[in-house]
Amino acid sequence: MRSVFSIILMLTISFAASGRQKVYDFNGRCQQAYAAIMQLRLDAGRAFLEAEKKENPDNLIPYFLDNYADFFTLFFNEDPAEYAQKRKLRNERLNRMAEGPENSPYYLYTQAAIKFQWALVKVKHNEKWDAVWEVRKAYITLKDNQRQFPQFLPNNMLLGTMQTVFGTIPDGFKWITNILGLKGSIKDGMQNMQTVIDSNAPDARLFREEAYYYYCYLKLFIQNKPEELWQFLQRRQLDTKNNYLFALMVANLSLNNQKAAIGIKVLEEKNDSVQYANIQYYNYVFGLLKLSRMDDDAHVYLERFINEFKGKFYVKEALQRLSWYYYLENNMALANKYRNMILTQGNTETDADKQALKEAKGGRWPNPLLLRVRLESDGGFFNEALHLLLTKKAADFEHMEEKLEYAYRLGRIYDEMGQDDKAIPMYEVTVKVGANRPEYYAARAALQMGYIYEKRNNKAKAAECYQATLSMKGHDYKNSLDQRAKAGLQRLNGS
Repeated sequence: MRSVFSIILMLTISFAASGRQKVYDFNGRCQQAYAAIMQLRLDAGRAFLEAEKKENPDNLIPYFLDNYADFFTLFFNEDPAEYAQKRKLRNERLNRMAEGPENSPYYLYTQAAIKFQWALVKVKHNEKWDAVWEVRKAYITLKDNQRQFPQFLPNNMLLGTMQTVFGTIPDGFKWITNILGLKGSIKDGMQNMQTVIDSNAPDARLFREEAYYYYCYLKLFIQNKPEELWQFLQRRQLDTKNNYLFALMVANLSLNNQKAAIGIKVLEEKNDSVQYANIQYYNYVFGLLKLSRMDDDAHVYLERFINEFKGKFYVKEALQRLSWYYYLENNMALANKYRNMILTQGNTETDADKQALKEAKGGRWPNPLLLRVRLESDGGFFNEALHLLLTKKAADFEHMEEKLEYAYRLGRIYDEMGQDDKAIPMYEVTVKVGANRPEYYAARAALQMGYIYEKRNNKAKAAECYQATLSMKGHDYKNSLDQRAKAGLQRLNGS
């Protein structure tokens, strides 16, 4: 009888335990874990999560945050072995999130965020169609959650990000987004983002630093408002010393906005503690920043990236920059070594990687003076670049593409120095001569003129310039320049 009673008691306890309600409790320990993970202190974050799982086994938030920790290494490092090992976790985590109460805003939100993160990871691992469907699933899930819980502001963060990007899709591809049910506009998306950033609601404060990350990239690459971006960074005083993710973000924004000195300073001053994740993307960004300043040790970081990075993105571009470094050092043995590696390593998913492969196949080396000017100008060292460029005239260059690049570089330098009236004639010459050529100079010159006229509130002229960019075919950086031109037209239309 005692045995039978014991069995019945154990079954009763087991049934009661299995019937306990799962919860989404973003408590203090989970917030500590989330903060650590968003700083890329992944081991510390995981330790908090494991402690929470043991103490509160019915709390689903630790399993949600596990996905963040895996996302960062899968996205930045692109290790195919790690991806093969962890990809099964996507379904496991979605199934676990579905165990929670449906009357919680976290029920759908956690599922949408996991789908969104896996979409970005799948892009990096060449599963583009799966990534598109992941984005669609995340978008639809978020829209449903927003209808049920309109005051839950984390919805706005991810929806705003997607809506802003969807708003830049060229008209020729709108049929795809229409079929998939993906609607967006820059105006609506950025308003959603701004709502999260400006709100003092507890759920908005909880996700605020993550919102900053999306917001800054959208502000520069989609809205094209670099002045507002840097003002925002100055006001918010983001901790780039102890937050590795913010350090990488500001360095990358600096790289793409002619502010290499800022990016180098941020990476030099960041906390180098071993508690931070080993992110190879750091070496790529730091190497490019240092090369634009002509630092002697730029090759150290680029070579480290090439030797230790296991992914495919940015590899051809990094090899191209290494070949340029040694070319400018007159070390043609190493210059040719790295150029030849471009032919077999990496992929061509980015425009920069495509251009690197095209240059390597072409066999010609850039004009060394124009190459130095390009690197210094890209880094924001405009006085040095202008001084070097003005030692020559367009007629001094032998090839038409060099004459064209001379006009374009002069226009860009004047543009970035705020001398628009000097920049526009150089851009106009570049467009006139280069509109039907394979180099990107004419398309970028038209885009830059669009920016100038948009800033002057001359919408008709700005639209004409953006359309000119879109009309040019077969040039380098076609996809990225078209997206920026499309974003310009969207801004002009107020959508």
